[in-house]
Amino acid sequence: MGACSQPAPPAPAAAPAAQAAPAQTPVERGKYLVSAVGGCDDCHSPKNFGPEGPVPDMSRRLSGHPSADRLPKTPAGLIAPDKFGFLGSNDLTAWVGPWGTSYTANLTPDKTTGLGSWNEAMFIKALRTGKHQGEGRPILPPMPWPVIKQMTEEDLKAVWAFLQSLPPIQNAVPDPVPPPGAPPAAPAKP
Repeated sequence: MGACSQPAPPAPAAAPAAQAAPAQTPVERGKYLVSAVGGCDDCHSPKNFGPEGPVPDMSRRLSGHPSADRLPKTPAGLIAPDKFGFLGSNDLTAWVGPWGTSYTANLTPDKTTGLGSWNEAMFIKALRTGKHQGEGRPILPPMPWPVIKQMTEEDLKAVWAFLQSLPPIQNAVPDPVPPPGAPPAAPAKP
């Protein structure tokens, strides 16, 4: 019997239908963006120190620079407006550079010291404009708001939803300190 007279091979079994991934809730999506993509814990979470170095303290997750921690005095001339460089605190929650001293914000929903008095629109506006509460002082380095502002509206809303799902942690982060010789800040608007 020639090859032409062989019975046709059986049809390959159909591949199982691909299952769609379950849809993420906004909180789940926000957790993914904050944890796996944004690296927000790197700066906004205080650290515990161990053999592997600094590790985010999840009991104080995203609560910002610890209010009781003080920075050592920066050596004169090391950081100046005409020199670019920066120093970070040991747990990476405070930074000193030509812009002055910046402290990472408390991102928990605490009403007096965190984002609990903000609303979603203020949060999104702050990350789009680089202004505190969307209208105030500049958000200082090293906060990468110019990159974050490129996120979709849906993703920023998901980040907000996740941050609002955290337990509130009372931690009054110090205000930023301008660099030496900077003109005094204008008084806040009433």
